[in-house]
Amino acid sequence: MKLKHPSNLETPLSGWGRYPVVKSYLQRPEKVSSFRKILEECGKSPVIARGLGRSYGDAALNAKGYTVLTQRLNRILAFDKKTGILRCEAGVTMKEILATFVPRGWFPAVTPGTKFVTVGGAVAFDVHGKNHHRDGSFSRHLRSLELILASGETVQCSRQENRELFWATVGGMGLTGIITEAEFALHPIQTAYIKSHHIKAKNLDEAFALFDEYEPQYQYSVAWIDCLASGKSLGRSILMFGNHAAREDIPLQQQPEPLHLKPKPNLKVPFDLPAGLLNRYTMSIFNTLYYGKMRSKEVKSVIDYDSFFYPLDFIQNWNRLYGKQGFVQYQWVLPTEVSREALYRMLQLCSQTGWGSFLAVLKRLGSQEGWLSFPMAGYTLALDMPIRKGLWEFLRKLDKLVIEYGGRVYLAKDARLSAEAFRSMYPNFPQWLSVKERVDPHNRFSSALSQRLGVER
Repeated sequence: MKLKHPSNLETPLSGWGRYPVVKSYLQRPEKVSSFRKILEECGKSPVIARGLGRSYGDAALNAKGYTVLTQRLNRILAFDKKTGILRCEAGVTMKEILATFVPRGWFPAVTPGTKFVTVGGAVAFDVHGKNHHRDGSFSRHLRSLELILASGETVQCSRQENRELFWATVGGMGLTGIITEAEFALHPIQTAYIKSHHIKAKNLDEAFALFDEYEPQYQYSVAWIDCLASGKSLGRSILMFGNHAAREDIPLQQQPEPLHLKPKPNLKVPFDLPAGLLNRYTMSIFNTLYYGKMRSKEVKSVIDYDSFFYPLDFIQNWNRLYGKQGFVQYQWVLPTEVSREALYRMLQLCSQTGWGSFLAVLKRLGSQEGWLSFPMAGYTLALDMPIRKGLWEFLRKLDKLVIEYGGRVYLAKDARLSAEAFRSMYPNFPQWLSVKERVDPHNRFSSALSQRLGVER
């Protein structure tokens, strides 16, 4: 395979947040063996793999070299219907897994909040879901992976084989090599539905108390939080708990085909909204209406898994809501023992400055193994904020608070963290770097994120 002249391939790219935008030379291999040829013919130019481009920031961008698109590497290679162990290529998406295996009675053991993520991306960012407090992140259910190194060598990695490389690759942002295959566990289900339980909390103290009371009863938990509320309503929330429904839990008319869902219509954002439309006042109105829409203190229902796990996937191009300048998602996690105090201070800062979000998600996370994996035992909050004057200054204030309380920012969502802040937040970075330098001494695998964070020496 002969690479085309780079001048014919340079293409502007961004993450889901549409910031930053960089130009990169693209390659789209049709099979795994093509990766080795790409590495040979790229010479000394750095390379990064890219799945569906749904990481929010610059993790899958490469302004100094080649971006290798993996979507066509989407073969399902093997499945054990007794154990639920699936082996597939890295370009297989969560959407494809759900469409193939939910009708057979299997569900991903861990899924992020969108179906539009590849298996390679799930490994590279060690994605987590609404069940992290019980079931951990994707890596806990990952049996093994296949990796192409900078040398062109293909290696198998697991907890037993090439163990250090396994843990450097899980959450390693694609910087140890190109993930080509993965083997991981699915979870057995009886239906395609979730028994959900929504509960309103009048403030942050009540939200914490409800998490403590109800989480032992449910596999999944998450909360929408009003980050602009103040005073006695600071941190008012709607908590959402859920378990997979058994056949007898769902309505009679759905019981004959409990694992099948009817297609739903999708909405579409056809154009970029005007800059400044999402501001303190419009978000405050939305948050008040959203909180007030649920009139009862508690609501129990049975809903399909799509509505419970992936509500935003029904809105195509929803990132256009933030205008042409794009947005950033700032997600941080704080240790359990300081989460309440730190969240109070951060929510007060949001309320006082007006830097809030109508898509604000609060979750409890459990412990974590990966060296650069994001989760730790504690609470995580994610805010989507449009890019406009004053945002970077506000986020630097949040950075200082996160570091002060021993927390960290999620690199899959990041587009602007400093190298100094990164090192303060990820104390296992030197351990990870020692493996990176051993398997990729010349930094063949590089991204805009790794360059910004000073990962490469």
